[in-house]
Amino acid sequence: QVDRYLYQLRLSDDVLLDVTARFQAEMVKGLGRDTNPTAAVKMLPSFVRSLPDGSEKGEFLAVDLGGSQFRAHQVKVFDDGKQSSQLESKFYPTPQEVTQGSGAELFDYVADCLSDFMEAKNLKHKKLPLGFTFSFPCKQTKLEEGVLLAWTKHFRVRGVQDTDVVSSLRRALQKHQASFDIDVDVLALVNDTVGTMMTCGYDDQRCEVGLIIGTGTNACYMEEMRHISLVEGDEGRMCINTEWGAFGDDGALDDLRTEFDRELDLGSLNPGKQLFEKMISSLYLGELVRLILLKMTKEGLLFNGKVSAALLTKGKIEMKHVSAMEKYKEGLSNTKEILTELNLFPSEEDCVAVQHVCTIVSFRSANLCAAALAAILTRLRENKKLLRMRTTVGIDGGLYKTHPKYAKRLHKVVRRLVPTCDVRFLLSESGSGRGAAVVTAVARRLAAQRRRLDAALAPFLLPPGTLREVRDKMRAELELGLKREMQAQATVKMLPTYVCGTPDGTEKGKFLALDLGGTNFRVLLVKIKSGRRRSVQMYNKIFAIPLEIMQGTGEELFDHIVQCIADFLEYMGIRGARLPLGFTFSFPCRQASIDKGTLVGWTKGFKATDCEGEDVVDMLREAIRRRNEFDLDIVAVVNDTVGTMMTCGYEDPNCEIGLIAGTGTNVCYMEDMKNIEIVEGNEGKMCINTEWGAFGDNGCIDYIRTKYDREVDEGSLNPGKQRYEKMTSGMYLGEIVRQILIDLTKQGLLFRGHISESLRKKGIFETKFLSQIESDRLALLQVRRILQQLGLDSTCEDSIIVKEVCGAVSTRAARLCGAGLAAVVEKKRENRGVERLQITVGVDGTLYKLHPHFSRILRETVKELAPQCDVTFMLSEDGSGKGAALITAVAKRLHNVGQK
Repeated sequence: QVDRYLYQLRLSDDVLLDVTARFQAEMVKGLGRDTNPTAAVKMLPSFVRSLPDGSEKGEFLAVDLGGSQFRAHQVKVFDDGKQSSQLESKFYPTPQEVTQGSGAELFDYVADCLSDFMEAKNLKHKKLPLGFTFSFPCKQTKLEEGVLLAWTKHFRVRGVQDTDVVSSLRRALQKHQASFDIDVDVLALVNDTVGTMMTCGYDDQRCEVGLIIGTGTNACYMEEMRHISLVEGDEGRMCINTEWGAFGDDGALDDLRTEFDRELDLGSLNPGKQLFEKMISSLYLGELVRLILLKMTKEGLLFNGKVSAALLTKGKIEMKHVSAMEKYKEGLSNTKEILTELNLFPSEEDCVAVQHVCTIVSFRSANLCAAALAAILTRLRENKKLLRMRTTVGIDGGLYKTHPKYAKRLHKVVRRLVPTCDVRFLLSESGSGRGAAVVTAVARRLAAQRRRLDAALAPFLLPPGTLREVRDKMRAELELGLKREMQAQATVKMLPTYVCGTPDGTEKGKFLALDLGGTNFRVLLVKIKSGRRRSVQMYNKIFAIPLEIMQGTGEELFDHIVQCIADFLEYMGIRGARLPLGFTFSFPCRQASIDKGTLVGWTKGFKATDCEGEDVVDMLREAIRRRNEFDLDIVAVVNDTVGTMMTCGYEDPNCEIGLIAGTGTNVCYMEDMKNIEIVEGNEGKMCINTEWGAFGDNGCIDYIRTKYDREVDEGSLNPGKQRYEKMTSGMYLGEIVRQILIDLTKQGLLFRGHISESLRKKGIFETKFLSQIESDRLALLQVRRILQQLGLDSTCEDSIIVKEVCGAVSTRAARLCGAGLAAVVEKKRENRGVERLQITVGVDGTLYKLHPHFSRILRETVKELAPQCDVTFMLSEDGSGKGAALITAVAKRLHNVGQK
């Protein structure tokens, strides 16, 4: 009979899953900047950004305002490896004249109680941080700032709504500071739900959800910052106070609300508000039972139809009665006793029916609570992109703690609704007191960490003045390298390339290109067409260079190269043709003409003997003669930077600068012959290969080098050399990051202070990982996965710090590179004698192409430091292959013009 009567309160799993989906939609609405104003579930940011990590320590005060009593706490947190803490508390009444008076009276009362507590505990001589638990809905803009949205419970204090409650508390404390000698620093404003999560998080680091189910109800959880559009920034996580009691205030639960729910709401202090809370919290469940019993009695289903005064009196049946009547182990005795006390004189059948009503009402509460909690757990799992998740829910509240069946029912339904989540429920101890202290301790730890992290990264933040100094020093070094008498001492060598022109579109013919610069060697056939159908077609084949050849004799190396050329000519069917050839040789060379290049020294693992100090073109010609199968016209030996400029120059005649920003870094540009003292002649232009990676080898930029740069330099193959390159190129950025991470780990700021074997391995942190980690599209979870691949077990907070370190190192690299380039474009402007220069820079290199921010920061820096130059950046397409062929084609054209 009761089941039929209350069928609406019984909710199937399908209905509960539907409630879960509805609450998920409400969460999304509450998190959106545009949708939040109309959202019922407000999803308030708490500005709690981190869970306890076990390193918190110190002595803290906490005050707790929100219940029938005001509480002051002294909390000691110990960094003893056991995550232990000690709590001492004192309770103070909250008289009606305080809870219904003025704001000044309320906060003066709080300050009085705190002063009394500090005196009792002999704490007045100490300056202690304080956490303020304020269990009312607040809109926070900082951890230590919160504007009261509305009073709830029995509080109705004048002049506080829409004001910052922390400021009010601070003013009251300042008044006491002089007269009572107390010195307190309010560091955090905390909601009791957040306090519950943090208290449990201190004991179990998996805890990332807080749940209150008592006289009121609420939940909080750790949300990804990228989903919280109400707060600036997208790194890391923040605890969201859902304020889920208002779920359904917009009508989302109307189909599930019964006539009893509507009657209860109409008789409440806030009709139409907190409708979900009114369906599940203990403050209302007793009243819901009374309304059901009253109607059943009126219809003659209970107590022989006799309606007693108790059934007509609002609030007469309380949650404690409901809990007691559900103690089935005690049979019907509890139920009979309680009903008799209420002058209802029940029969045995009445007792059974009433007990059943209580069970259905409290079961519905647990079901609805589980459905909303399932939505939060599902969101957490999806945020982490996990198929299965282990997590802990910190929980507090009288209904959960004292009701005989509630906890078991809630656990069972949650596990049924989210079978992909392994949930541990952890009961909170003094969440509102200890939790506030833990939040304060975490805030203090994060502030201390922030200061130390800022100190470590400060040397990487180069202000505009410093960048202008770097630009001017680079300009001076460029000028020095062009002077005949200074060239020997110059660090920026300004090597003439004997490339005296850029493409003009008339180039045509078939050309061979060789590209030697690493462990692979390429041979290319390049067909260039001129006129209206201007085009470049390329065919290439890649050959490996075995280690024994790289580190054998010079003769063996060049014989291997010629063998590869022979294979390619055979493959392309052009064995008999005597084609002009451009040789991209990406090692430092001193050139005496376009087809003569003396190797200064091997790099990149090459150690072939009898090559350094020799002309590589002669060595290639001799190898071709030794083979005696074909002949080639070797026209030009080419640096890859020059090839980059020429490739872009073919598309844009305004391109007179080439930049490589990849594994290494270099710049070339077209210089006026009259400025190049080391080459005869004053007419026309010649491309200068600056070899700017050596900028600073004379100590001129030592003042901006950090201790990490020095460590990387000392551990490199060429200490003291290529200092600018070591601060700006891809080959070294990952190693700089690794050195910083080691230092931060030693300071206890990363990886729980443990330097793993992986982190000790030189070269493990490749620059490609910087590009991946700094990608805007990459969530912190994916950053953690990259770090795990590197053998670095990181937390969410670790991932944020690693990302910040990567950003500081790559931003400095881009800005230093930009400062150097600004010197070059300014030199070009002055050479041309124009007020405003328009010029194109051809660019190649993985750092520029693949890093998510490098190219943008480089462009912005050039614009900032060379404001009179309009610089266009053009990506090069195969500078070392196509570029070599174009240089050969231009050299042929200029040679033919010279002959004519």
